[in-house]
Amino acid sequence: MTARVRAPELRGRGWLNTGGRDLTLADLRGKIVVLDFWTFCCINCLHVLDELRPLEERFGDAVVVIGVHSPKFEHERDPQALAAAVERYGVHHPVVDDGDMHLWQQYAAKAWPTLAVIDPTGYLVASMAGEGHAEGLSRLIDELIVKHEADGTLHRGDGPYVPPAAADTLLRFPGKAIELPSGNLLVSDSARHSVAEVTADGESLVRRFGSGERGEPFNEPQGLLLLPAEVAERVGYDVLVADTVNHQLRGLRLTTGEISLVAGSGKPWRSAVDGPQEALAADLSSPWDLAWFDDKVIVAMAGIHQLWWFDPQEKTVGVYAGTTVESLRDGAIPDVWMAQPSGLSAYQSRLWIADSETSALRYIEAGVMHTAVGQGLFDFGHVDGPAKEALLQHPLGVAALPDGSVLIADTYNGAIRRYDPIADTVSTVDSGLNEPSGIVVSGVGDVIVVESSAHRLTRLAPGVVKTVAGERHKTERPPSAVAPGPLTLDVIFTPAPGQKLDAQFGPSTRLEVSASPPELLLEGAGTTTQLTRALVINPNVPKGVLQVVAQAATCDVDVEFAACHLTRQDWGVPVVVTPDGPARLPLVLRGMDES
Repeated sequence: MTARVRAPELRGRGWLNTGGRDLTLADLRGKIVVLDFWTFCCINCLHVLDELRPLEERFGDAVVVIGVHSPKFEHERDPQALAAAVERYGVHHPVVDDGDMHLWQQYAAKAWPTLAVIDPTGYLVASMAGEGHAEGLSRLIDELIVKHEADGTLHRGDGPYVPPAAADTLLRFPGKAIELPSGNLLVSDSARHSVAEVTADGESLVRRFGSGERGEPFNEPQGLLLLPAEVAERVGYDVLVADTVNHQLRGLRLTTGEISLVAGSGKPWRSAVDGPQEALAADLSSPWDLAWFDDKVIVAMAGIHQLWWFDPQEKTVGVYAGTTVESLRDGAIPDVWMAQPSGLSAYQSRLWIADSETSALRYIEAGVMHTAVGQGLFDFGHVDGPAKEALLQHPLGVAALPDGSVLIADTYNGAIRRYDPIADTVSTVDSGLNEPSGIVVSGVGDVIVVESSAHRLTRLAPGVVKTVAGERHKTERPPSAVAPGPLTLDVIFTPAPGQKLDAQFGPSTRLEVSASPPELLLEGAGTTTQLTRALVINPNVPKGVLQVVAQAATCDVDVEFAACHLTRQDWGVPVVVTPDGPARLPLVLRGMDES
């Protein structure tokens, strides 16, 4: 930054993790403050929460992290839902409820997640969008500590975090469940970092796999898959577990309880690799659900908006569908767009997908992706009727039924919905549930819902179908005004302190631009190696979404064994075309300039 800017005051609808106290910047004077603009539906935001954990531990007496929750979906505006998410994801710092997006606008955020750094004297010194900033942020904090200790303006000591009271339930934010051959249920007990076997009624614990501590061996596990018996016998484990926050897949042998690592290096995905990879060497990104389809395991790789395949016998993995662009586009796989696929169910020739960020139900058949229900990243609601008009809100689970219809865990609507492919209609089976995230159809036809925020499994009454007119919503994230005609897109990138652009493996930067609808862009779509692009906006398209994917390669300077880094960010920028709009659209990939 070239001028010293006072950080705007922290005003919100309420605070969490402060013991009921509202914080102000004056309360934080003398500390380095990191504001984390997040929304709990966003997988990239969840990645940043995990990146911040070691920084909070290392700099705990000098740095205060403040979560600023600026919601996308209507459900995320509910203070109780936010409080549940703060517990679910182990957020151990104060969180301000920015339900009206006031702080989002005051700090000029344009993407989830965004980080802003405030120095001990109350000045905004850095802002950066996306994930992968932990190392650069650490170096910046080191520099600020040295400067402000020398100036006498840094005050070390305890921060304002006050932990909430611990809860005691059989399960805590369970994610997914499957039925075992015994009739018992296996549940990913995500907030307890374990996998639990419970009785068929879901009421009693039979046994627990994993220590229950974060990362030992599980870290917020989600999807579960019972392998075909002949495959399980050959590979030596019965159940595959999506170990989501560890970015790995683990095998579980039911007879002995042995847990083995079968895929994932443990490092989050940062760049594409051509062709199949050795499973244990591959970098995964928040695997969220699993299905057996086309004689292999399909993995919902929520963190990079793709589906991957995993061959447990050959011990290899690769991309199955998706380009990492976060949006909704059908067609032949793999060149399709998804947005945080989080639920999978295979039946006969179709693989059904809960594509959560587009609030869509989609399926793959004969190598082609189709959308059954859903309209895009920013359109959602609770509307039944013809599928092309029906709306969901951030579904996380899906279950195909023998009659060809599909049940959907419509998570943020608190409902179970049913899609009938023959009539091409959507109905509501049940509602009033608390964030349903998974569905199990038992061998005798019972429907069991993983009611995540109620911390339980719920068995639905048979034959109950409701009809909901509901409401139609659009995200209230303020759109960016742009002028029709020529528009300059500038992605602003500044390497982190101690790093420089690195071109040893090819161009150091890459920019991919597309639009929804495609007609929004008359010129400028495609991929180049420059971070500035001349676009031409169609004056006859009043609004749309610009999809921008930017990345920059850097390496450390003045280090004998320099580490290399890749900074990458996806933006889905809603725009409105207006004659008096600006002819330049700036986006910050990383801004680490200190005043």
